[in-house]
Amino acid sequence: MKVYNIKINGGKTLKLIIIVLSIIMLIFFVYSLDRIFINSGEFFINDKIEIIYNKKIYLCLIESINPFQIKIVDNYQEERNLDIELTIAISLVTEQKFDLILQKLTELGVHKIIPLRTERSIVKITNDKVDKKIKRWNSICKEASEQSHRLDIPIITDIMTIKDLEHYNCKNKFICSLTSDSKKISTYINKENKEEMLFVIGPEGGISDNENKILTAYGFKNITLGKRVLRVETAAICIASIINYIYEG
Repeated sequence: MKVYNIKINGGKTLKLIIIVLSIIMLIFFVYSLDRIFINSGEFFINDKIEIIYNKKIYLCLIESINPFQIKIVDNYQEERNLDIELTIAISLVTEQKFDLILQKLTELGVHKIIPLRTERSIVKITNDKVDKKIKRWNSICKEASEQSHRLDIPIITDIMTIKDLEHYNCKNKFICSLTSDSKKISTYINKENKEEMLFVIGPEGGISDNENKILTAYGFKNITLGKRVLRVETAAICIASIINYIYEG
């Protein structure tokens, strides 16, 4: 019989042994689970969950945790989107504020979100960071869609400028502003008008006079959200809430 002498080489080997043992314990723990966490929620065997696939809702029963198995017990279609396509073009703001805007606009059923570079935008995103930003924004919208039980995820376009909106194919186009010719939103919007709507929201300093002239030439109309000056995120949530009230209230 051969006898092998194994020499433990200081701390490195000991750390390796600890890691291996930890992995073994983790595997044992996973295989002994009788519950699972999905999107920060705790689920057990025989719990029912909703799964949304291809804009259809499936009610499923959890039959097993490991392996994870479910059984479809019912399926149905339920209209959870707005009756109109609502698009909001909004000036770039700080990351924290823009994240909040994306989250709330998703919850409120906005169909499309256009990030805007404007003359008074404080936040500048270089071209080499655009793809990474849009990927992050899509992730935020996806999570918000799941949380709010939306059947789809809002579209986030590439970052645009005011001039990029010239050929945007939409009859109902508005600028949120405090200009002298601004009219109440109720002047143009009613429940019978179900064509796509596009709202432009400027940065904290507002849309510049030059940008306002350009948009007006493109067929945009100035509307006011009241006598007070609103923050960008407040204006965005306000617009989406008004549209929700008109079409779903």
